[in-house]
Amino acid sequence: MKLSYYIYYKVPRENAAAARAAVEKLQRDVAAATGVRGRLLRRRDDETTWMEIYEDVEDGAKLEAALDELARRHGVAALLSPGGGRRREVFREL
Repeated sequence: MKLSYYIYYKVPRENAAAARAAVEKLQRDVAAATGVRGRLLRRRDDETTWMEIYEDVEDGAKLEAALDELARRHGVAALLSPGGGRRREVFREL
């Protein structure tokens, strides 16, 4: 059963450049650790809402552990809107 992960959060405009750099590093490290390549998107009508997408995930536990550790390592939480955080939704194939 393959899984798809959707992680969304708000980034203040003043943190956009630093957040993008941190998330790109996170995604490179996630790919190296798990073999899963992520994508980074921004909401069409709200440039402060971002989403990371990780698809075709076979080992959800491994991906989740890598995401949590690497987000901490790269300081992603400090770049997000206060009181927000990274919200994770996981879907599986039918």
